[in-house]
Amino acid sequence: MKNILWEPSSYHYNDSNLAKFILFVNHKYKKDIKDYDDLYDWSITDVSNFWDSVYQFCEIKFSSKPKAILNKSNSFIGSRWFDGAKLNFSDHLLRFRDNSIAIEYFCEDKIKGKITYSQLFEKVSQCALYLKSLGIKKDDRVAAFMPNIPEAIIAMLATSSIGAVWSSCSPDFGIKGVLDRFSQIDPKVLFVSDGYFYKGKKIKLSSKIHQIRNSLVSVNQMICVKLIGSSDIDNCIYWDDMPDSDDPFKFAQLPFSHPLYIMYSSGTTGKPKSIVHSAGGTLLQHMKELVLHSDLKRNDKIFYFTTCGWMMWNWLVSSLAVGATLVLYDGNPFYPRKDSLLEIADSIGLSIFGTSAKYISFLEQNDIMPKKYSFKKLRLILSTGSPLVEENYDFVYNNWKHDVQLCSISGGTDIISCFALGNPMKPIKKGRLQSLGLGMDVKSFDMNGKALIEEKGELVCLTPFPSMPIYFFNDYNNSKYKKAYFDTYPNIWRHGDYISIYKDGTVKIFGRSDTTLNPGGVRIGTAEIYRILDKIKYIEDSIVVGYNYNDDEVIILFVKMTNQRLKRGIKEDIKENIKTHCSPRHIPYKIIQIEDIPYTINGKKVELAVKNILEGKDVDNIDALSNPESLEFYKKINIID
Repeated sequence: MKNILWEPSSYHYNDSNLAKFILFVNHKYKKDIKDYDDLYDWSITDVSNFWDSVYQFCEIKFSSKPKAILNKSNSFIGSRWFDGAKLNFSDHLLRFRDNSIAIEYFCEDKIKGKITYSQLFEKVSQCALYLKSLGIKKDDRVAAFMPNIPEAIIAMLATSSIGAVWSSCSPDFGIKGVLDRFSQIDPKVLFVSDGYFYKGKKIKLSSKIHQIRNSLVSVNQMICVKLIGSSDIDNCIYWDDMPDSDDPFKFAQLPFSHPLYIMYSSGTTGKPKSIVHSAGGTLLQHMKELVLHSDLKRNDKIFYFTTCGWMMWNWLVSSLAVGATLVLYDGNPFYPRKDSLLEIADSIGLSIFGTSAKYISFLEQNDIMPKKYSFKKLRLILSTGSPLVEENYDFVYNNWKHDVQLCSISGGTDIISCFALGNPMKPIKKGRLQSLGLGMDVKSFDMNGKALIEEKGELVCLTPFPSMPIYFFNDYNNSKYKKAYFDTYPNIWRHGDYISIYKDGTVKIFGRSDTTLNPGGVRIGTAEIYRILDKIKYIEDSIVVGYNYNDDEVIILFVKMTNQRLKRGIKEDIKENIKTHCSPRHIPYKIIQIEDIPYTINGKKVELAVKNILEGKDVDNIDALSNPESLEFYKKINIID
């Protein structure tokens, strides 16, 4: 079939982790599951037995066994998972203590190194004992303002080993963005780095750190990693000066739903919500996705291009529980050469390469051909952040590796995991996510709550899942929690994305439903237009928003040009491309050249912020943007003149 780009081999059907899991389930529950679709149907109908089988197959060890897998409440939020079970998250991620490589890391071309599993355990235990000496105990919060370096992982594991709660922001956040997050949670300890490398330059953080530290009155101790060799961070202890201890180290055994991470919503439309995720739910869901969906094994090397402020960092770190090698990269992926990251990935024999649609589009637009490298061990490319369009698939299979499994995955900070992703036992079809995640009872709903097949609707989840937030911080009656996900369909999780689910089980994600265009009452996903614009060479970047005009909504397209002005003929060419490949309804009412496109620090276009500016509304928490200065361009524009 023309649109099938990759198909499972006999290995995937017989020897992959997923194939072995099916055998495990069939034997344990006397089932006759034959393929992924059968398994998925069972996972959402026999929910308790499914998650019970995941914890057993992935060898998650409880110091106290659960009394029940799921105590389902009348309320989605009120359901309780693995009641009575006790475990420690760090204990599972440090179950291997041998001389195999746990972490391989790169800070552009300035720093690189390796840490074994035995070394990692020793570093974590030393850090944990120091935290305990500071009086840090169960439920205390520990925050980090750090680049993507091993010390961030060590500090997180040390924090969770004693039952404290971890939260992190990357150093490209603005001061206000950091304080809007950390001031909500009152951390007692703050981990920082003196700086980081970006495009070969040393970026000093001392000024930011001093302002953050002085504003967080709850912080009793600051611990600084000397990464760039700066010595101007005051009132701290440096990482290498943390004292050793002869005290015994042991992992605190805690309830399954004990808080592990505090994550944050993007904060582009208001103060970011502090989303609390549990140790057990995070571990169980990540194991399902890494072991079953990604087929991760001990001999794999797994990489995701991420920062410590994005949930994919938390997801990547959980790979330690499998005993695989984590590969960290901090800095600009296109420095010192545009293919530097690709060269590293090939040279170290990477198995799994995690990236974004934006990165793949950049490679294509700049004629960077990954196939110049052999990528002998690369078997899986993962992409998230925004949906992959069909042209991204073509580029990867024509110019990267023809037999790689390319999986677009989609979920979010809200669930610290995925609703839809890949799996080793189904083919890959161009432009589609392979499947819904096991145990995730996802549907596409119309506004009346009717399930749709092969039609675009709201992404909803009908039944509870382990990695849903346990609560929002300082949201004592769950009012913010309920408003975030349950204000549209009673007691049904509404995620805020548009989705189509096809009869063959494949999926399309169309972006945020709160930024969906609605000209003439017809709902249009912005991703449909971006797909066309991404193919036009003279357009470097673009953003599409809806604008209320004459009791209707019109489409406004902003384009950042490569090296020319937006002339009348070019506008007509853009409109013709959109009309031909989408429809006449997709044609913008106006096309405007703009100097820059706003993005969040995690690489997502901020359509809603632009829309709010055009409508004269304030944009809160602009420090959540990587380039907040870009918004100034939009304030000068008069749409209707």
